[in-house]
Amino acid sequence: MDSEKVVLDPEDMRRALTRVAHEIAERNPQREPPVLVGIHRRGAFLARRLQTLLVDLLAHPVLLGDLDIGFYRDDVATRAEAPVVNATHLDFPIDGLTVVVVDDVLYTGRTVRAAIEALFDYGRPGRLQLAVLADRGHRELPIRPDYVGKNLPTAREERVNVRVLELDGCDEVTISCGHPTAGQSSDGGALAGARAAANGCTPADKEAPR
Repeated sequence: MDSEKVVLDPEDMRRALTRVAHEIAERNPQREPPVLVGIHRRGAFLARRLQTLLVDLLAHPVLLGDLDIGFYRDDVATRAEAPVVNATHLDFPIDGLTVVVVDDVLYTGRTVRAAIEALFDYGRPGRLQLAVLADRGHRELPIRPDYVGKNLPTAREERVNVRVLELDGCDEVTISCGHPTAGQSSDGGALAGARAAANGCTPADKEAPR
């Protein structure tokens, strides 16, 4: 039976995102504010929160988009289930701009690779940066985040479960035991679902390793 350990509660998540927003603001001049692009699904909600924080810090509009990478995954042809497709929203040109890609958990790096490929179908950014709420290690591709809310040392057989208020009914990050191919942002099994329901959350949906 799986067990879950809470590693980030709502206040921890708020502080982590606030720190990331300050770091983004410090590294990107006010005269050239970055644009934020969140990876579906939870990365898109986190990007929206970062946008609100950055607007306050920079006193300048910050463009926001979201990206569906379902058909850019390198395992799309071998997956038993068809990818869940969410519409990409990039209603502005990205050529020459600094684009900060936002995701919930960085694991293998394959989701970020797919996001980069998808972005270049929409234009040629001047710079690409990566912001993640949690970095759990175990990279399979040479990808490193520019901004990290929390480093979470994990074993491969563990899962990192991210829940956001907008989608799951609560904010938290937990670590649970599970099959290594389940990746992160998963429901952590029956116990995780029961625990989430008890806390007023809906279990996070399963995604493949990133």
